[in-house]
Amino acid sequence: MSNGTCILAYSGGLDTSFCIPFIREKYDYDVETVMIDTGGFSAEDFKRADERARKLGVKNPVVLDGKAEVFNRFVKFMLFGNVMRGGVYPLCVAAERVVQAAMVAEYAVKHEAAAVAHGSTGAGNDQVRFDVAMNVLAPGLKMLAPVREHSLTRLQETEYLAKHGMEIPAKTTQYSINAGMWGTTVGGKETHDSATTVPDEVFELAGESYPAAKPRTLKLTFDKGVPVALDGKACAAPDLIEELNTLGMTYALGRGVHLGDTIVGIKGRVAFVAPAALMLIAAHRELEKLVLTKWQRFWKDHVADFYGTMLHEGQPFDPALRDIEAMLTHSQQRVSGEVSIDVRYGHFRVGGITSPHSLMSAAAGKYGEEFSLWSGADAAGFGKILSIPSRLAAQAGKGS
Repeated sequence: MSNGTCILAYSGGLDTSFCIPFIREKYDYDVETVMIDTGGFSAEDFKRADERARKLGVKNPVVLDGKAEVFNRFVKFMLFGNVMRGGVYPLCVAAERVVQAAMVAEYAVKHEAAAVAHGSTGAGNDQVRFDVAMNVLAPGLKMLAPVREHSLTRLQETEYLAKHGMEIPAKTTQYSINAGMWGTTVGGKETHDSATTVPDEVFELAGESYPAAKPRTLKLTFDKGVPVALDGKACAAPDLIEELNTLGMTYALGRGVHLGDTIVGIKGRVAFVAPAALMLIAAHRELEKLVLTKWQRFWKDHVADFYGTMLHEGQPFDPALRDIEAMLTHSQQRVSGEVSIDVRYGHFRVGGITSPHSLMSAAAGKYGEEFSLWSGADAAGFGKILSIPSRLAAQAGKGS
């Protein structure tokens, strides 16, 4: 007699596929898989995941749509805050993992499961994100993390699955590829050493590019900070992001490498491909420069950095984040307009920006040239008064 049902957060990849027979054999639970669609999956990915789960003994693999949840709960606020960890990384996958863990935990509670499980290792960030969400939302359930508990390597998992009749492609063993709405991360031998340059072939694992792609100009429309149209075609934000990702990968956009601090205290390095995130953040940031005051942007940037850190470190349920979200939402009331982006293979740049709330008013004068809201004497007096604190400090310092 089994210990009951264990709900496994399933992706169809190596780690979670391994967990299906391992949990059944080593922990004596009946295993049900729940796959949360948070973007980045193709129809072929879902088909392959379903086939693997059924082949490993799952009778009815469940797939839940979490794309709107990811955008509305977290991605929207990362965009409002122009969150870029380390100045380069748009926090790919972090929001997706939190939503996946949360929806799996809620599903397990609703269906009165005995346990929940995830396939994270003991070295990465995802284990903390899953642990925190499951402890908060399903505190009464047993939580399993077999790969972490048994310190298993990807090669050991591959060999174990082979004994159960499932062959895993070599690239799956060599690389960990995690796709989501806000981008795809790729980890492997090239990312383990800070001195190694990540080759183009690694980025191509996330999506193939097309060097012959012709230059073009995109137009992004924002309404209160939310992207609502691409090239004049209105669509829901998750769909717009998906379309931008597909297009951006064709042009080899959004590629980068992030080296930073992991939640568990060690340094980590990961390659990422996030064309939609990088283009939207760049466009949104320039639109904000046009419509927000400098102090609005100053304070928003400060709290947004903290927001990104908390989300990265698996602390999305802290009430402080709800306070920050309220501030970020309020800051976007005038962030509406259209931004053009010039796209070339391997490169993009923000072009023109228009908004009904532009602070670049013609009545205020042309920067560095003409002016109408003050006189030359006013300008001279302004400069003189502005210099007073530094003049007094310099004078006081002469006696020291």
